[in-house]
Amino acid sequence: MNRTAIREKAFKLIYSLEIQKYNSLQEQIDLYFESENIVDLEAKEYIQDAVLGIEDNKKEIVELIEKNLKSEWKIERISKIDLAILKLAIYEIKYKDIPFKVVINEAVELAKKYGEDTSKNFVNGILASVVN
Repeated sequence: MNRTAIREKAFKLIYSLEIQKYNSLQEQIDLYFESENIVDLEAKEYIQDAVLGIEDNKKEIVELIEKNLKSEWKIERISKIDLAILKLAIYEIKYKDIPFKVVINEAVELAKKYGEDTSKNFVNGILASVVN
């Protein structure tokens, strides 16, 4: 499984965690691996690291999103899909050794595939502000 495919799997889990209530994050990760039949060790490590890393740094990641929104926007107004993409991308930019251009490009591609018509521009704009 290549990094783009792994990142997409991570996004799908992050999105599902945005829209459902759960008791144990680790249990949700394990259930996801099982339901998606993910056996690739690199994929499992990356997805788990991303999900747990976002959870551990949630406050800072959410603050970065809020700080880079237009003044009339609130984080609650962002679609759950765009929010999941932004959380993953900001985690990668801030806490992983991945070039920000790669992260932004991958995030925009996810937004094109899963988001609304305006998602790619919205995601690109927020991430460009975060990087600057």
